[in-house]
Amino acid sequence: MLIKLIGLVMIECDGAPNRHLSSAQAQVAFARLTLERASGTNRDQLADTVWPGKLPDTWSSALRSVVSRVRAFVSHPEPTHEPPLVAQGGRYLLRLPTDTTVDLEFAEEAIGKANQAFAAGALAEAQRLATTATASLQGPFLPDHDSEWVNSIRERVEASLVSGLETASLAASGLGDERNALRFADEAVRRAPLRESAHRCRMTAHAAAGNRAQALWSYHELRRTLAEELGIEPAPETQKAFLQLLRSPEEEPWPEARRDSERVLLPCSRCGAVA
Repeated sequence: MLIKLIGLVMIECDGAPNRHLSSAQAQVAFARLTLERASGTNRDQLADTVWPGKLPDTWSSALRSVVSRVRAFVSHPEPTHEPPLVAQGGRYLLRLPTDTTVDLEFAEEAIGKANQAFAAGALAEAQRLATTATASLQGPFLPDHDSEWVNSIRERVEASLVSGLETASLAASGLGDERNALRFADEAVRRAPLRESAHRCRMTAHAAAGNRAQALWSYHELRRTLAEELGIEPAPETQKAFLQLLRSPEEEPWPEARRDSERVLLPCSRCGAVA
């Protein structure tokens, strides 16, 4: 069974029609119950997620109605199966089949594997895993609902997406795939303009393609952005990459990642806005 939370919320099962959940309140409840199924979701927290800002006067009965919709959505068609959603000790527990895949969790796991493959020098595998994962994270997360919890998951999705784009770009640079290396890096910078690791990926993409001037321009653009937005200079890691570019003769191509044991000069550090 595949649960999709990115884009259109649905359940896909082999040999059965896809199931969609149309109610925005039921969608957000289902999403939280799914992502917190290991520990369960506190009843009051679930209510605050469904009705951010102010709870309805009859929120307790209204929440039971929402939970009932979610229970019907995930219930097995055979009545002999145990109920998938139960209340226990003030928490709701969603019990899914062991073979269930959740798109967000699957993408995050794939990006982790891509990072491991990249570190091991398996660049083609790293690019494949990262590209597949980022494609599945491109859609919106619960666009019809806003709450503190929803926004936190959107930030999680965006961070994973940018991380995957960085890995895909670096792997593509190492493989000599210049077009995709720059495409992934540009997308990472567009989504996270203050994230230095994304800019370093773009520097790497230009440098690996032999475009030293463009790589230097990328550094200066980052420096200007950080100065204007945060009033800071690039991190030492980024400045070291810039000095490496300055020392490189213009006619000398940047060493390919798969043969360069010093690739740490332009790494993708995954450390947020200021690397």
